[in-house]
Amino acid sequence: MYRFLRGFLGISSIQKIHQDKRKHKWATQVMNKLLDHTSYMYAQNPKETRPTDESKMTQVPKPPELEKPELDTKRKKDKTVGDKKMKRQLMTPILIAAKMGVSEMVEKILKKFPVAIHDVDSENKNVALLAIENRQSHVLKLLLMKKEKSIASLLRQVDIKGNNALHLAAKYGSYRPWHTPGAALQMQWELKWYMVVKNSMPPCSSVVRNEKEEIPQEIFTTSHKDLRKEGSYWLAKTSESCSVVAALIATVSFATSATVPGGLNDKTGSPVLEDKPAFNAFTISSLLSLCLSLTALALFFSIITSRFKVGEFSISLPRKLLLGLTSLFASIASALVSFCTGHTFLLNQQLRHVAYPLYATTCIPITIFALAQLPLYYDLVQGIAREVPQQTYME
Repeated sequence: MYRFLRGFLGISSIQKIHQDKRKHKWATQVMNKLLDHTSYMYAQNPKETRPTDESKMTQVPKPPELEKPELDTKRKKDKTVGDKKMKRQLMTPILIAAKMGVSEMVEKILKKFPVAIHDVDSENKNVALLAIENRQSHVLKLLLMKKEKSIASLLRQVDIKGNNALHLAAKYGSYRPWHTPGAALQMQWELKWYMVVKNSMPPCSSVVRNEKEEIPQEIFTTSHKDLRKEGSYWLAKTSESCSVVAALIATVSFATSATVPGGLNDKTGSPVLEDKPAFNAFTISSLLSLCLSLTALALFFSIITSRFKVGEFSISLPRKLLLGLTSLFASIASALVSFCTGHTFLLNQQLRHVAYPLYATTCIPITIFALAQLPLYYDLVQGIAREVPQQTYME
């Protein structure tokens, strides 16, 4: 019971947020102390000590005994271990921070050791390329805000495979920084990230080819092929489920809007209860419910019949789904108002005050439905409103 009350009141969530803030504060203090008492490995003479200057590395001649066939396995094993050690040596602190998205550490290192901006790893990827490849929006935003020539040159560099920043942004790897429900919203964030990187680079970068003779757009289409299929299926199933509810609301609203409570006056032909305040509320709410349900139905049908092109996942399809859900929520609320106001004509004056709590109970279905769809609704609004994808650190 105690745990239930803590969860209901949100005390545990508040304590968790407070604990996370304390950990972040402590981590920042530890980082500052480490930077104050350490010297960067390339601070003295970066041109001579750069670990990525492979052109100046001398080739050690192979001993004759390693050329024997019986030692091939040992040679391969030693080569693999040597490559792993080399990669560990080439991953400098600023590269690791950029890859993991620790923008505070990247900012501190660049402020104290500006030469660290030229660090690259074993694949010739610099700070900006690693941040773009791993979808670290905070690090990229930090680098773009500096507006220096050295920072601008980072985006124009390529790795050992000929991939520029836009090639890396187009790849859909194993890292999933956008924790959003549904493959369609995941596809939306991927498109937005691709466009953010594209707008940060010269126009000619979109037609540059890598070693495999691929342009960034071709890589994006190929690597996101499965995600596009999953997003299309998710949108179609969601729209089908919502269209069933919208069709039921439209059927009920049509029957309600065509009904005149109390009938018509035989002499004048006007409604008998037209002077009642509830009559106007009933008429407006029933008509509004019919219009909104039909609007939602049309929007969901447009999603189902869509061809699901890649570009439509950015704005068009999420906006249709958002408008459809909004119309559906409003139509259900209008139908409940129409039901409650129409039911008041059936009660006596003495029983109307007793019926008000029952009318409030009828709002429970729309409340449950709205709360269940609230996370999706929030993600749709956030995805449409934000230009830069918002990265989350939830596992």
